[in-house]
Amino acid sequence: MSGTQLPEVVPASGMPASVTIWEVGARDGLQNETTVLSAQTKIEFINRLAATGLPIVEATSFVRPEWVPQLADAEDVMAALPLDEAVRYPVLVPNLAGLERADAAGVRDIAVFASATETFAKKNLNRTLGEQMNMFAPVIQEAKARGMSVRGYVSMCFGDPWEGVVAKSQVVSVCGQLLAAGCDSISLGDTIGVATPGQVHELITDVTRFVDIAALAVHFHDTYGQALSNTYAALQAGVTTVDSSAGGLGGCPYAKSATGNLATEDLVWMLDGLGIATGVDLASLVQTSRWLADELGRPSPSRVVRALS
Repeated sequence: MSGTQLPEVVPASGMPASVTIWEVGARDGLQNETTVLSAQTKIEFINRLAATGLPIVEATSFVRPEWVPQLADAEDVMAALPLDEAVRYPVLVPNLAGLERADAAGVRDIAVFASATETFAKKNLNRTLGEQMNMFAPVIQEAKARGMSVRGYVSMCFGDPWEGVVAKSQVVSVCGQLLAAGCDSISLGDTIGVATPGQVHELITDVTRFVDIAALAVHFHDTYGQALSNTYAALQAGVTTVDSSAGGLGGCPYAKSATGNLATEDLVWMLDGLGIATGVDLASLVQTSRWLADELGRPSPSRVVRALS
């Protein structure tokens, strides 16, 4: 990949010196794929991602297999990962039964998945907006009691396909409830990819009145091509953890308008150009996404993967 190295630069004033990339390709990226991959392929994918220097690789989800068939092999995947190494392998856990499975598999980092809107809560969780914490609070509290770290995802933070624009006060309320229940960090999700940089800056400003900026992450989908612009706005607002998916994989089985996540390669290319450290080897990451694209039988959506291939 000669000619792809960017000149060394210093981050602009107000930009972070480093960013933690929370890689979601093996979970959020694969969950909506129609081609069901073998456990061995997923294990190789995760190991390849970890070898690129990514510090966090979200590995799978302990949901009922009929809900997300692609991730029905969660125990097999986790059993093959080197959980004693420096890389963290969080998993999604929807309820106490999932927590028990995750704990038995040696998991130390979990995530729960809340909604900022009534309709999505009902479709995704079979709960109302007001009832969803009755489902999550016991999981969070039990996970903390067992020494686990807990992340709270908040979906539909900027727009909902059924309800339209989402009031910032709803997002702030859900974030507050998750923190009060014991979550260590919060990820703001643009599940259907409708956010714009101005919205991002405004929401982060509101949320960080109650949430420490160090505990906040962002999770963008690229439906309207705004994922990188929105990430830039989040960095300007002080966020230093960004979710992304290798190769731009991803969607949401409960929100059909959701397209791929922000591609990790595109994110690393931008951060490298800004002089912001990630510890990720871009060439290795591109090779990994090219390999997975071959496994899935289709080209990678990532612009950087296509450009460097």
